[in-house]
Amino acid sequence: MTYYWFKAFHLVGIVVWFAGLFYLVRLFVYHVEAQERPEPAQSILKEQYQLMEKRLYNLITTPGMVLTVAMAVGLLITEPEVLHDIWLQVKLALVVLLIAYHHYCGRLMKQLAVDQCHWSGQQMRWLNEVPTVLLVMIVLLAIFKNSLPTDITAWGMVAMIVAMGAIIQLYAKKRRRDREQQLAAASPLTETGAADLSGSAS
Repeated sequence: MTYYWFKAFHLVGIVVWFAGLFYLVRLFVYHVEAQERPEPAQSILKEQYQLMEKRLYNLITTPGMVLTVAMAVGLLITEPEVLHDIWLQVKLALVVLLIAYHHYCGRLMKQLAVDQCHWSGQQMRWLNEVPTVLLVMIVLLAIFKNSLPTDITAWGMVAMIVAMGAIIQLYAKKRRRDREQQLAAASPLTETGAADLSGSAS
């Protein structure tokens, strides 16, 4: 019975942790891109994103990580023999990478708070895909265990990463095109306003 309690809250922790990680770096994207906005919107947005990031990291994401790790330790205590399985060793290595990613996000959050982060919005979008890749690999290992088909999994992961990259690039092109259209639409208005002022002056 104890095993099932640990497993249930381990799954709850995973959901909370990943939800926090996914949204946190999305906030980083918006925070970085707020630099492109004119004042006073820039300062207002950056202050709001900073507050949201801090609360999300400290009140949701980090507690989710702690709960996940604590319940995983409980599971290993109840079934210590699984530590000898290769699939679990690989899974634990991926979890270590995820914890490192979590703390690196905390570092980026502090850099953003003092305007010392040099990441672009595009780079942040790439960073935001890291937990997705880790999550898929961890879930596959947990389900298939030692019977995981490594060849299919490897090709599937490559295909997923390529698809992510393509989507990010397409979105970047769309944003550039939308920005160019906005500038083009604003130009005639600016010229018309200048002409009106010129006519008034004459």
